[in-house]
Formats: sequence, C-alpha cells, structure tokens
Amino acid sequence: MKKFLRNNSLTLVFLLLFMGSLVGQVFCGYQEHNKELLQDGAIPIRLWTYLHSGHFIQSTFENWESEFLQMALFVVLTIFLQQKGSSESKDFDKAEAVDREPSKNRKDAPWPVKMGGWIMELYKHSLTIVLFLLFLASFVLHFYGSLKDENEQLLLKGLPLEKPLEYLGDTRFWFESFQNWQSEFLSVMAIIVLSIFLRQKGSSQSKPVDAPNQETGEG
Repeated sequence: MKKFLRNNSLTLVFLLLFMGSLVGQVFCGYQEHNKELLQDGAIPIRLWTYLHSGHFIQSTFENWESEFLQMALFVVLTIFLQQKGSSESKDFDKAEAVDREPSKNRKDAPWPVKMGGWIMELYKHSLTIVLFLLFLASFVLHFYGSLKDENEQLLLKGLPLEKPLEYLGDTRFWFESFQNWQSEFLSVMAIIVLSIFLRQKGSSQSKPVDAPNQETGEG
C-alpha cells in the first residue's frame, strides 16, 4: 500500500482536490440556484433534482471543456512550436527523445508498440486524440446544460423556449465558452514564459535552479 501511494501520490492528491472541489461546487451551486428560484417566485428543488439541472451541467462542463481544449492544443502545438528558454518547450536545436520512432524491440515497450501496424500508429497520437475527444464530449454536454438552463429560465418567465440550432448561435453560450478559454490560454502562456526566468527546486515543470535562462526544456 505504501508503495502504491508513493507511486501514485500526484494523481491521488489531484483526485482528492477534484472531488473536494466538485462537492463544494455542488453544495454552493445548489444553494445559489435555489436562491435564484426563490427570487423568481419558483419552488426550491431537491439536491438530486439539481444534479440533473441545466445550471449544474452547464457550470460543470463549460470548465471541463476549456481544460481539455487547452491541454490538447498544448500537446499539439509543442510538436511544431518552440519558446526558447522555457521548460515547457522542446529544444529544436538538439534531438529529443519524444521525436524518436518507437521500437518493438525496446524492453518494456507498451503493448500497442509491440503490436505494430495501425495499432501503433494510432497509439503514437493517442494522447492528442483522447484529449480532443474529451473536449468534444465536454463541449456537447456544456451546450446541452446551457440550453437546458436557458429554457428553464425562459419557462419561469413564460417566454418561448430556445431550439438547439437557434441556441448554437446564442451569445450566452459562446460567452460561457470564451470566458473559460481565454483564462486557460493565459495560464498556459504564463507558465511557458515564467519558466524561462523563474525556478522551482524539485519540480518536473521547472529547469534546474542553476540552469541559464536561455536553456530550453527541463534540462
């Protein structure tokens, strides 16, 4: 058990942070949504009903959507683009291990590599493919939740409901997306640039403390 915890501690800590944050979001979002319902003269809903509401689905997946988008783009763009001096960039002036062709004969190579053929070709791009699929799934669920929440609000006001194709061009939906996308792109740009000049001893996301600013990659 100790070995398992040590080997997976980074994932486990972030899993616990995620679960704690999700519980906090559910509790606060539930209270906030019921407060809005009371202000509109409606009856408060139960917690289980809230978990199926557009308010919860929209607020959850609009954030997941932006996270998976920025990670997918970061993985792809670092193949072709460079930031000299950043620990988050490849160094195009030297050979990088991530660029070498996979070998079936490499000891302990993952099974898709040993299989070869189209399975290995798919595996070579599997990280990007899965991240983009997660983005698309989150985008669809965000759209569904946002449309549902919009129609729940319109229903309370006695106004005509939005149809899916009409809502796809609605500024509310795209405002929700862009406000999250821009924050993710800003945070990625910040770590790329700040890692040129600043250090964190012991972190895999930083260059060694005594590394020169112009050194590219994690060193």
